[in-house]
Amino acid sequence: MKLARYGEKGAERPALVDDQGRLRDLSARVDDIAGAVLSAEGLARLAAIDPISLPLVEKGVRLGACVGDVGKYLCIGLNYADHAKETGKEPPPEPVVFAKAVSAICGPNDDVEIPRGSEKADWEVELAIVIGTRAKYVSEAEALDHVAGYCLANDVSERSFQSERGGQWTKGKSHDTFGPLGPWLVTKDEIADPQDIGLWLDVDGVRRQTGNTRTMIFGVAHIVSYLSQFMTLEPGDVIATGTPPGVGLGMKPPVFLRAGQRMTLGADGLGTQSQLTVQA
Repeated sequence: MKLARYGEKGAERPALVDDQGRLRDLSARVDDIAGAVLSAEGLARLAAIDPISLPLVEKGVRLGACVGDVGKYLCIGLNYADHAKETGKEPPPEPVVFAKAVSAICGPNDDVEIPRGSEKADWEVELAIVIGTRAKYVSEAEALDHVAGYCLANDVSERSFQSERGGQWTKGKSHDTFGPLGPWLVTKDEIADPQDIGLWLDVDGVRRQTGNTRTMIFGVAHIVSYLSQFMTLEPGDVIATGTPPGVGLGMKPPVFLRAGQRMTLGADGLGTQSQLTVQA
């Protein structure tokens, strides 16, 4: 099942994607794609609905982030060995964890702002996990039981803010629009193996990133279990799992985003995104 949210920013409505790729409005059934709706029971109730019984949504509407009311947006850094190598760093012995402000979250095709004072804005295609049920001290064997599904993410970054301004990475990851999510949340039953998902990203039609989640250093189940040892994961929390090689920082010489460029990215079974960069 694929779930989406559509409409103006801050007023998105829930929707289901039918087998012809059309949006069907879920507003009469649930308030949002959030909270208890993401539990196994909540998703089962949505799966039991005949899509034909739901109103069609007009074509061309804006898509919002595919999950609402996100409490935490957590990210895993340097989680692909080849990406760590291109940045000149050793693969980490444990997951590198940082946070992205939830105010950065936006729709999959919204414009992405280049921050004022930015020198090194960069792209990062990623698989994101959406938590479905509360997870605290869960084992790796039971970790996926707490996952509602997966979505495509672009962990847009400003490298000079991230690494050259002191402190931690969060301020280089959290500018408004640095968190496109979607186009839809794909429930975990539709993903045969989260450790075999191809990802790609183009900038102005030039392929920059190509990778597969099978080369992750730490897999999805490990990440969920690991994080749950340090904090309680709640329904709707999002975890971006790291990016494959091909980021601008890793090019020789490095290449960074400027206003007026277009990022297009996708992942197997998770759809595509397209963002125009604009100056903040």
